[in-house]
Amino acid sequence: QVQLVESGGGLVQAGGSLRLSCAASGRTFRYSTMGWFRRAPGKEREFVAAINWSGGNTNYADSVKGRFTISRDNAKNTVYLQMNSLKPEDTAVYYCAAALVYTHTPPFVSTRYDYWGPGTQVTVSS
Repeated sequence: QVQLVESGGGLVQAGGSLRLSCAASGRTFRYSTMGWFRRAPGKEREFVAAINWSGGNTNYADSVKGRFTISRDNAKNTVYLQMNSLKPEDTAVYYCAAALVYTHTPPFVSTRYDYWGPGTQVTVSS
């Protein structure tokens, strides 16, 4: 069992930065693929970024490449999403997710993940 809690969301002006954190409980965190997804108002949930258990492999949505960076600290059971050059279209609820079991499902597919956090709101003003 893994519990995830996101933090770090808020209101920021366009061009600004935020760093989201996702604190995970459970000893299996260090073996988990971790992902960030987001849901904007009136839109479907979409993939943002993912990182494998060691941090050696990362994936990003095209819309955030070069602006967002995912990282993890297994000693702290925490995964981060550094968001720079934020745009109004980045406004969404951001969710952290954990995939405990390896499958062939790509990390950008939501069904890969077993556990989800409650989300944190990010609002970017123009």
